[in-house]
Amino acid sequence: MGPHSFTFLCTLVVILLFSTVEGAERAWNGHTTPGSIKPTAFTPYYVPAGARSYDSSSPLLHYSSHWKESFSSQYVQKSIKSTSRSGASMSFTFVGSGIEWFGNTDRRHGISKVFIDGQMVQRVDQWSSSARRQQRLFWVFDLPLAKHTIKIVNTGQHRSGSKGSVIDVDAFVVMKESKTTQSLQPQELPSQQAAKPAGAPFMQNLVVNPTPQSHWTMLQEGTTGVHAMQLSVISETHAIIVDKVEHNLLTISGHPAWAALYNLKTHALKPLNMQSNSFCAGGTFLGNGTLINVGGNPVVDDITNAADFGDVDGLQAIRIFEPCDSEDVDNCDMYENHSRIRMASPRWYNTVLRISDGSAMIIGGSKKGGWINNQTTNNPTIEYFPPKFGGLPIQLDFLLYTMNSNLFPIAISLPDERVFMAANRDAMIYNWKTNTEVKLPQIPNGVRVTYPMTGTGILLPLTPENGYTPEVLICGGSAVDDTKADYEISSQDPASAQCSRIILSDNGIAAGWQVEQMPEARIMPDAVLLPTGQVLIANGAKTGISGYGNVADQVGASNADNPVFTPVLYDPRAPVGQRFSSVGMPTSDIPRLYHSVATLTPEGNIMVAGSNPNLDRSETKYGTEYRVEWINPPYMNMARPALVEGSARPKKIDFFQDFQLQVDLPQNAQDIRVVLMDLGYVTHAVHSNSRLVHLPSSLDGNTLTVTGPPNAGIYPPGPGFIYIVVGGVPSVGMKVMIGDGQGPKVDKDALDNMLTKTKVDQNESDS
Repeated sequence: MGPHSFTFLCTLVVILLFSTVEGAERAWNGHTTPGSIKPTAFTPYYVPAGARSYDSSSPLLHYSSHWKESFSSQYVQKSIKSTSRSGASMSFTFVGSGIEWFGNTDRRHGISKVFIDGQMVQRVDQWSSSARRQQRLFWVFDLPLAKHTIKIVNTGQHRSGSKGSVIDVDAFVVMKESKTTQSLQPQELPSQQAAKPAGAPFMQNLVVNPTPQSHWTMLQEGTTGVHAMQLSVISETHAIIVDKVEHNLLTISGHPAWAALYNLKTHALKPLNMQSNSFCAGGTFLGNGTLINVGGNPVVDDITNAADFGDVDGLQAIRIFEPCDSEDVDNCDMYENHSRIRMASPRWYNTVLRISDGSAMIIGGSKKGGWINNQTTNNPTIEYFPPKFGGLPIQLDFLLYTMNSNLFPIAISLPDERVFMAANRDAMIYNWKTNTEVKLPQIPNGVRVTYPMTGTGILLPLTPENGYTPEVLICGGSAVDDTKADYEISSQDPASAQCSRIILSDNGIAAGWQVEQMPEARIMPDAVLLPTGQVLIANGAKTGISGYGNVADQVGASNADNPVFTPVLYDPRAPVGQRFSSVGMPTSDIPRLYHSVATLTPEGNIMVAGSNPNLDRSETKYGTEYRVEWINPPYMNMARPALVEGSARPKKIDFFQDFQLQVDLPQNAQDIRVVLMDLGYVTHAVHSNSRLVHLPSSLDGNTLTVTGPPNAGIYPPGPGFIYIVVGGVPSVGMKVMIGDGQGPKVDKDALDNMLTKTKVDQNESDS
């Protein structure tokens, strides 16, 4: 945590008189069966649709001698088998693409070895300070769909160093669906200490469509453990992944996690503590580098909601994640305290945007979970964190006349400090300082671009050459009528291939939207800015709309069908008609539909993850996807510019400040550019704060003198990454803080007014 970040949080602590945070265990007094209203203890044991469970007493499980059977209602099917004999083993041959092992943990349990198809893959430690039942002890995904054998052997070792320990088997869950013809390395859980032998057949990475070095490639490597509904790069080594509350593979404190830190270099996972349901939340970084995760879903208490979980309402939540730039993330975690840090009103499917004063603008959303917005649930307001302008929600007419398809509005902070917004078929520019709206021309051809007719929007590169004039690109979406009943909408309704582009100057607005067509139609696409100034468009489907469990002819639970497997590259500088290209692009075999994400990484490649159009984790068609893919542009295999190793690197750059970088460039380097990028916070095709700004620079020998962005309009204060681009080949990104590093101003009166005039977890108390 940096000193300015610490100061900001301390200021909030003093002002808010923080009370003790409620224990994380409370959030798991959930409902174990969708539709249940009887609270009960929650466990990780879960059999997704499309998977199959095998109890410890199944005749297909073969035990060596010295195993005993015990009976209790706390066990799966009321029985469990255990052994304290060193060398005792259990083997199970199954047909499937993955397997999970469930059992007990407590102080008596010790260490076992797990073998898959004869190869020792992990050491599993069942010790824990608390006694817990039906815990996921081991998992491996992405085996070839074939016959496999798992074998578990008691080592007789205990973490205390003493000899003699217990291991047990309660149940196995086998994944049946074929997900890939190759397989990936399983990820360690906190209780699993890996001893992974080289050459294990199912630990090989999958290169999709390998091509010559001049072309793009795609690599499958790593699994997220927590489904990747939300994704943001937090440092040079880690990304944060946030999901809704569900039966994820990764566990923490005896229950499934729904947030994690993902190591971009090693693919290791660190689960995070979350108290409230972050289903379809938004997020952004503040001016001091603090990440906030905002909104979510209410308490889940019937089958129409997300399923099974928690008694902490997420609708008004503001979750705090302090800067965490070290490779060691052991002490990094989420913080919540709804009585003192919250929104004034409930919001689900809201957009969160960092604006020019380093604070967060929280835009729109729904007052409770649902699907297409309506007058009953619409929250047509904005508010701020930290609170300002009195601290209470401010109505936007824009969010009234854009009903019904207006959730997760597209929002972009502009160089003049106003905010561009698009929702449904409309767009406007909002002056947050004067609370005034200026309508823009309507998006052409009846195309809707926000949830559930989800398109994606992005700010094209800002450069000194064009006077930092903003230009917005919006691609994909649907022309489906948002007033139709769900049973009148089909998963086969065509998506839109339209991209609409507008220059936000007086002349550009007068000229209106310029329309282009992507090679393939896409609903739910992701647009990722590259350091080269190009835009990679990935993910999505050719037909249907966003969401799950709504349309009459859904596929599994998905409202969309016909996935788009091949990305397309968009070059905004090319002539009209020549901007799209799929030449040399790799094709995936993983559908990336609802709840998929993609982001640029500091290395310069694109991380693609997620897809879960389901009520909960599922193994059916278009089931929950944990595999990660890496799209590698051609420059990843070229000689790349770099900073001189060991040279000084600025951590903080103020506006219009000159700074120097010692660089190692190719001989006769031409077309040297320095770009500052915000990699954004990604969810539901919204890439909040995604941004590329060209910085003026000059080269003298190996010293590059660079000037920071002119002002907070061009680049709102906060974190970013600097890439050196030579002849279209970028360096690895270097993280910096832009601005003075201070947190946004805290208006004590506005904060007090918000806390006094609003209720904690309003939806829960109203219910």
